[in-house]
Amino acid sequence: MSGHSHFKSIKRVKEAHDAQRGKVFSKIARMISVAAREGANPETNPKLRRVLEEAKTFNLPKSNIERAIERGTGELKGAKLEELTLEAYGPGGIAIIVEGITDNKNRTLSELRQVLQKYGGKLAEAGSVKWLFERKGAITINPNDQIPMTKKEELELKAIEGGAEDIYRHKTENILDVYTKPQDLDKVKKELEGQGLKIESATLDWVSREQIEISEKDRGNCQKLFEELDESEAVQDIYSNLKV
Repeated sequence: MSGHSHFKSIKRVKEAHDAQRGKVFSKIARMISVAAREGANPETNPKLRRVLEEAKTFNLPKSNIERAIERGTGELKGAKLEELTLEAYGPGGIAIIVEGITDNKNRTLSELRQVLQKYGGKLAEAGSVKWLFERKGAITINPNDQIPMTKKEELELKAIEGGAEDIYRHKTENILDVYTKPQDLDKVKKELEGQGLKIESATLDWVSREQIEISEKDRGNCQKLFEELDESEAVQDIYSNLKV
């Protein structure tokens, strides 16, 4: 399994400026509303349960969570939200998948197309990019957050014992990605927590089958592209096959 090249679209609130906080909360609320369509009870709705766990990480106020759930179940009226997945090519020919939630699909497509074109990218036809990725459960663990401190080798062993399908060590960050089959994500997360491990995040992600190297200039433009795409309220996550 190649390394996980995932631009974290929703940044931790503690790292965000006050001006960004409202945007972060809005993105999470949209995720909650969409997940709540499958049921308002997190015990029977794994998708909602994962989003609520993420909402707690960002300290999303309880009142915001309740309103978002009510919008999703139809108890509270609001703009109709729909999920969208876009496939694109970026600087240096990298493959990109953008996941989002919007109340106006045509407007969002137009906005994101303009951003891509600004950096030499373009939207791709459905299926022309996605085959380069696999849908995986992705559990992120930071060895420094474990009490007591745990070496990566020990974490890897625990992850394998907990049912991990694959593991990837980040070279530039002290982070461990634990991959699972999509249907096993919650089960493996529970197993790892049962071993006393602190989980940073547990999400369903697109993981590239292989990653590609590009020039430093293109890499810089990729970062600018990702950051500008993230400015869109509709964009939730950005994945690429850019070599990390």
